Amino acid sequence: MQILRDFLDSQEKHFIKGGRFEKLYPFYEANDTLLYTPADVTKGKTHVRDSLDLKRLMITVVVALIPAVLMAFYNTGYQANLAIDGGYATPLAGWRTDLYMMVFGDNFAPNVVQSIFHGSLYFLPIFIMTFVIGGHVEVASAIIRGHEINEGFLVSGFLFPLTLPPTIPLWQVALGITFGVILAKEVFGGTGMNVLNVALTGRAFLFFAYPAQISGDSVWIAANVTDGASGATWLSQAAAGGSEALQNVGWFDAFLGFVPGSMGETSAAAALFGALVLTLTGIGSWRTMVGVTLGTAATVLLFNWVGSDTNAFFDVPFYWHFVLGGWAFGMAFMATDPVTSAFTDQGKWIYGAGIGIMVALVRVVNPAYPEGMMLAILFMNMFAPFIDHFFVQANIKRRQAGYGRIPAATQA
Repeated sequence: MQILRDFLDSQEKHFIKGGRFEKLYPFYEANDTLLYTPADVTKGKTHVRDSLDLKRLMITVVVALIPAVLMAFYNTGYQANLAIDGGYATPLAGWRTDLYMMVFGDNFAPNVVQSIFHGSLYFLPIFIMTFVIGGHVEVASAIIRGHEINEGFLVSGFLFPLTLPPTIPLWQVALGITFGVILAKEVFGGTGMNVLNVALTGRAFLFFAYPAQISGDSVWIAANVTDGASGATWLSQAAAGGSEALQNVGWFDAFLGFVPGSMGETSAAAALFGALVLTLTGIGSWRTMVGVTLGTAATVLLFNWVGSDTNAFFDVPFYWHFVLGGWAFGMAFMATDPVTSAFTDQGKWIYGAGIGIMVALVRVVNPAYPEGMMLAILFMNMFAPFIDHFFVQANIKRRQAGYGRIPAATQA
């Protein structure tokens, strides 16, 4: 690696101020900062030092995402192989199936090795497309705006493909991540300035622009489902049939993530691992997570009590909401985004509870769109600054009132 380090150092003079490629410095910096820790350090007695920088923060979140990424590889292939091997689906036509059959023939057994290999043929292209397109958009924006590149896209690049179904066209992936980076982040000034979550904004764009591929009520497994069988997500089926539709899947299987859905969102267990890592490292707020949980549970319990003769989703218990769709993934990784969520301690409770209430309302009251977590988080992203402003101003007034009660002699 020293050879690579020496090469980058030898080329730096061409990209720094006064060099031939000065305007292309973000291209150089993108590679340098991705491969190595920047050599620049804070100096002087007036600065507060902390061991956590942006790169460490982003890498910590990536570590928390590892179980979800592994599930994206395994469960994507497992769901496809399970359906094909079970006789209620056929392989999709295309290079992925051709490559798979070159290795395993027409054997689609849902074992670990074959499932991971099959899943990788769908997840890796989407993952690579996200980073290639999103990374270049990020660098191009840095060149145009004249600011330095940073690691802000690293986590968005991981989150975005995990929220997508396996069969989404790659050109839609490119459009979605481009929209998310530009409209959700760069127009607000770049990393740390965005109001909306980048990955969710890109996914929301795809949902409204191309609902046939991402609505959740069509086939969400990497196979052609035959007539009489359903490839829709269990959340979508629960919205149509209530608790009875969930009798064919065990709660624990849904908790582990062995159900159809977005590639990295199906496993609540993987999300809980990530939530634990983010909480212990102080990157994700447990207050926000608990607020989301309590808000969802309270609202769903209210719907269970009210009941409905026309909407079967009213009778689905709250603990099912926790393991279906993207609830757990959104609670752990999206709601706790340190940039777009509330930052005051009291505000985190309100922000989290608002997401929980909203997701239950969207899921149950509007069963035409049974997911809800994405829209709930984006909705509360817009209210997070207002929530924080309210508590900050209340704290200022309380402190001012307290100062006014201090005797003059004491103040002197």
